[in-house]
Amino acid sequence: MFGRKIGARRRLIEAARTLYDVAVVHARQPVFYTDMGVPDTVDGRFEMLTIHVVLIVGRLSEGGEETQPLAQALFDTMFDDMDRSLREMGVGDLSVGKHIRRMGQGFYGRAAAYETGLRGDDAALEEAIRRNLYGTLRDQAIDSGAIAHYMRLCAVELTAQPLEALSRGEVRFPPPAAR
Repeated sequence: MFGRKIGARRRLIEAARTLYDVAVVHARQPVFYTDMGVPDTVDGRFEMLTIHVVLIVGRLSEGGEETQPLAQALFDTMFDDMDRSLREMGVGDLSVGKHIRRMGQGFYGRAAAYETGLRGDDAALEEAIRRNLYGTLRDQAIDSGAIAHYMRLCAVELTAQPLEALSRGEVRFPPPAAR
């Protein structure tokens, strides 16, 4: 009995890790930073990763209680990696928790804004993107429409993927392309 629970937990963690790894690969695609104006900074990369993880979690939320543990495991995997990254960057042990807490709050705020934007009109989604992804570029002309378009394509692509596939760690994103 315990062996089955341990095996199921291990499969859940492996699926979450695989989903996270795919999100990382897609978030790091150069086109976001070269053609879509995403700042090529630690913050910019975090924002792109957040977008991809939010999109996966949004799809998993459609599965209700059945896929909630995987959504939580994906979130946990992301923030375990953020914790490790902060430590590698030299952030002191005593302040890592504060940084992670702030990042987690930011993640949930962005998730709510992006989900609202994806369910609403383009203006709401573009405003959420402008505020979060391009927030450090206040004096520059930005086009949040390209990322909004990409996010909508991703949402459609993810909706077409069976939840069972995501539960195995299988996920596909469309290729990004500047509008």
